[in-house]
Amino acid sequence: MELTTFIKPEMMWLKVEENDRDAIFRLVAGEGERLGFVHDHFLTKLKGREEEFPTGLQLDGYGVAIPHTDPDCVIEQFIAVLTTDSAIPFQSMENKEKEVGVNVIFVLGLNEPHSQLEALQTLMAIIQDKANMKRIVEAETKEEVLGLLKVLAQK
Repeated sequence: MELTTFIKPEMMWLKVEENDRDAIFRLVAGEGERLGFVHDHFLTKLKGREEEFPTGLQLDGYGVAIPHTDPDCVIEQFIAVLTTDSAIPFQSMENKEKEVGVNVIFVLGLNEPHSQLEALQTLMAIIQDKANMKRIVEAETKEEVLGLLKVLAQK
């Protein structure tokens, strides 16, 4: 299934002004719960999984995080997309003792194992390219980000 099938405009936030990971998680979980996408334990599980298995990735000049949690927390599959002007600290996937300043966050709310694997593989291919990430961070509208991701997911 195509990555952008899961990306819903109502679960996208550009240039968010939150400054910590938990605020981002509360935003996504709150809206996800309001829309009926997640169960009420999504936030707790998301935070717990991120503590145990951090998702911050330091790439060439930028940071990305791809937090996700147990499929049983998800009612309707989605991928939340957030960009920030100021980097938000996430623990590094490679070393929990290190922090990564993250400007792009993809929160995976997927409840089928093959969907999660496919989404992760596609996202990893997209985020490896510095030019792609620059375009996503600089995008002004949700439609622009969605259009970019649609094109990039096809490559």
